[in-house]
This record gives sequence, structure tokens and C-alpha cells, in this order.
Amino acid sequence: MDRIRLVCATRGTRQQFLKESALGKWAERFAAYAQDFEVILFDNNRSSLSALYNSAIESAADSPAILVFLHDDIHIMDLFWQQNVRQGLAQNDIIGIAGTTKRISGQPSWAFVDGAYTWDKPNLSGIVAHGSVFPPASINFYGEVPRQCVLMDGVFLAVHSNTLIRNSLKFDEQFKFHFYDLDFCRQAELRGLRMSTWPISLVHESAGGFGDDTWNESYRLYLAKYGESVPPVQIDPN
Repeated sequence: MDRIRLVCATRGTRQQFLKESALGKWAERFAAYAQDFEVILFDNNRSSLSALYNSAIESAADSPAILVFLHDDIHIMDLFWQQNVRQGLAQNDIIGIAGTTKRISGQPSWAFVDGAYTWDKPNLSGIVAHGSVFPPASINFYGEVPRQCVLMDGVFLAVHSNTLIRNSLKFDEQFKFHFYDLDFCRQAELRGLRMSTWPISLVHESAGGFGDDTWNESYRLYLAKYGESVPPVQIDPN
């Protein structure tokens, strides 16, 4: 049985990750009694998230594993997350914790259909809590889980390394942080891979960000790559 390999990038040092970040503190405690997972950490990161993820994929060519790409500001609240990841990947090629069953031209996020932050509620799937304490400050019930999706949130994506290598699937390094997940899902769709949300409980400290210069540049690159136009209502960063 292949190990589960968590792949994470953090802006701080390795010591800061373990002592200060949500994922680092969780991993240090969980590792005390779970031996079949490991963390591949890219610390002091100021470069492309996609490039770092790709290096983990390349390294897995000689050591296959279930790769879980995730952010450093999440608390995994599911004590059975390993079993759930394996069950999810027994039925799907890629699993996540939130996504949508419908993709439309120019959408700025998996969750929204336009720049006015209009939720695409009938087509969403997933449950994600937000906050830095437990009980969490809020819980977003996006929709039924599990559900086959075409786009999923990059906060947590799990896939077997052999699936990526066999299908020549990797992250597009022009998307350094924003839109790397949407593009990854679209490339997976083009390869006929099955994607689905799966019931894995986590708390995300960040709610994400929209509308700054870095986000806008990634949005422009994303639209250009797929020949799409900007929706009529623009994102208001305020």
C-alpha cells in the first residue's frame, strides 16, 4: 500500500511551519501515531506554487505515493482522513473537498459565475469550515458530497502520483498561485479523469483572496489560455 505524501509550501521556515502554522502543528501531533504518511515541505517559499508541486510529482516517479496538495493554513479535523482519501481515490482519479459540477466561460472561481461573487449554488459541492479555533467561526455548506466535479478548490487535492505521470498531467507554472487549481482541473478533464469532492473534514484559516494585482494578472493569463473573455461584471477587490 503506497504512502500518503502531503505536499505543502510555506513562506516561513521549517521550524515556523511546525510551531506556528495550522498544518504544521497538526502534522507533528498526528505523526505520533500514524506512520503511513509523510510531509514534503517547501519552506521559505517565494516562488511558484505550481513549480514546487511539479517537483514533488517528478520525485514521485521513483517513489509512487498518493499525493495530497494542500495549503499550510488548514486543520485536518478528520481522524479517519487517510481511510477517506484512499476510499475516494478507489472510486475517482482526483478528489477534493469543494468544487462545482458546471464550468462556464470566464468564471473567476470554481464557486462564482461572475465578478459580482454570484454563487453558483445549484452546482456546488462540499463543506468547508473557516476560522482559527474550534468550533470554527463559520461553516460553508456548498452542496451535496460526494459529487463528481469539473473544477475543485486547490486547498486540498489528492491524486495518486502514477495517475499524474501516466497521463502527463502537471501544474501549469505560469499560474504561480491563483488559478493553478482551476487550470489543473481543466487539464484533468481534457484527459478524461474523474474528479469528485469527498467527505473529509477540515478547517481553513483563510477565506482566499480576489482582485489584487497578482490575482488579476493570473486571471488574464487563465482567460487567454482558454480563449475566454471577462464576464460583464468585474471583481471589486473591496
